Amino acid sequence: MTSHSETRFLPYAAAQIYALVADVARYPEFLPWTAAARVRSVTDRGDHQEMLADLVVSFKVFRESFGSRVLLWPETRIDTSYIDGPFRHLESRWDFRPMDGGCEVAFRVDFEFRNRLLQGAAGLFFNEAMLRIVSAFEARARALYG
Repeated sequence: MTSHSETRFLPYAAAQIYALVADVARYPEFLPWTAAARVRSVTDRGDHQEMLADLVVSFKVFRESFGSRVLLWPETRIDTSYIDGPFRHLESRWDFRPMDGGCEVAFRVDFEFRNRLLQGAAGLFFNEAMLRIVSAFEARARALYG
């Protein structure tokens, strides 16, 4: 299984960063390798919302789509789990904590492809990809909230 986690301080309100991450439909506008995104549904569960969403990821000759269940806990946490597609396992979690002058954002992801070749290829570029993805969220925050 491949995993990555990091924590960063950002000079924006936790609610702003939460809104940016929760806006899955706009990921193709700024996330590298995200070719398309579709929100299937959003259901109010009382203390949180449940979103079903599909992403299409494209990198060179690799193009895969997958479905996820996204649990949106207002302004504090976003949990994502895998529904269908090329993975054996995929989970991620974002935590947003207000702090003086901004917020602390903690991100964790772990996954494993069903296909051993894809898993091996992912291992080769995974760390670089995670750095680019987190940087893309930071750049989007600067563009939106500057």
